[in-house]
Amino acid sequence: MSNAGECPTRRLRSWGCLAGGALLAVFWLLWLLGSALKGAPAPQPTITILVWHWPFTDRPPELPGDTCARYGMTHCRLSANRSLLASADAVVFHHRELETRRSRLPLAQRPRGQPWVWASMESPSHTHGLGRLRGVFNWVLSYRRDSDIFVPYGCLEAHSGPSPPLPAKSGVAAWVISNFQERQQRARLYRQLAPHLRVDVFGRASGRPLCANCLLPTVARYRFYLSFENSQHRDYITEKFWRNALAAGAVPVVLGPPRASYEAFVPPDAFVHVDDFGSARELAAFLTGMNESRYRHFFTWRDRLRVRQLADWRERFCAICARYPHLPRGQVYEDLEGWFQA
Repeated sequence: MSNAGECPTRRLRSWGCLAGGALLAVFWLLWLLGSALKGAPAPQPTITILVWHWPFTDRPPELPGDTCARYGMTHCRLSANRSLLASADAVVFHHRELETRRSRLPLAQRPRGQPWVWASMESPSHTHGLGRLRGVFNWVLSYRRDSDIFVPYGCLEAHSGPSPPLPAKSGVAAWVISNFQERQQRARLYRQLAPHLRVDVFGRASGRPLCANCLLPTVARYRFYLSFENSQHRDYITEKFWRNALAAGAVPVVLGPPRASYEAFVPPDAFVHVDDFGSARELAAFLTGMNESRYRHFFTWRDRLRVRQLADWRERFCAICARYPHLPRGQVYEDLEGWFQA
């Protein structure tokens, strides 16, 4: 306790020391904060992707600001508003609308240096009009593994927990087909298989169409599904494999690219490839003569993996943002047709 006669100047000197110390502490904290801010990464800018014409429709879906965040891609904005042409970081064009001339390229309004993306999930056999697109596009979005933006129809992803039980089987093989053309290799192979293998055929081509929610439970009753692609091209592995067979719980019997292409996506013992057999009769004998133990071995991947289907165009277009920082600037596809037909 201070004396009543204590000199006032001594008390002032003490307060001054305390104030000076507090001021130094404030300066030190400000210095630490400034150093931390200098070391912090700069905020990531939002990438705007303009979809010039939404695939297969004149009415694009709602595209709220968090569309891409739903697919795990932040700082990415999708828009179908063509007024953003001058400011978009990239513009994506779906080929079908260009091919049918429902949509035209805004070449005269293209900002200098703006990347344009060509997008298609169709096979080369069903893609026309690429010759007039020489020197237009910088990047490609497709199912091809060598695409700038690689977007497969599906994939297997890791999962934990028990695998789902296999559906009960009552049939041997099923096939769902809407467009049956005798000139196609899948039609020829089916004709060769039919005398040796009971195949139940569904779809518009057979007069037994299935509703959208009926396909998977129908196929699930069969041991095998004919995952025959409409044409055979590099990496062209569609929902006929991912959804109609694997997701349904049937073993896919595949006609498509070589076995190595499938093995880039799934284990080698998860499917049957028609190229492994010398004839349709030999393939049929393998399928019908398989015992239960051998059959169940085709599903060992389900213990640790599950099917993820990538069918939503919003997710496909959002993938552009994930690749955007790594894509080559200044690249131009001078011969898009030659690249895609290779």
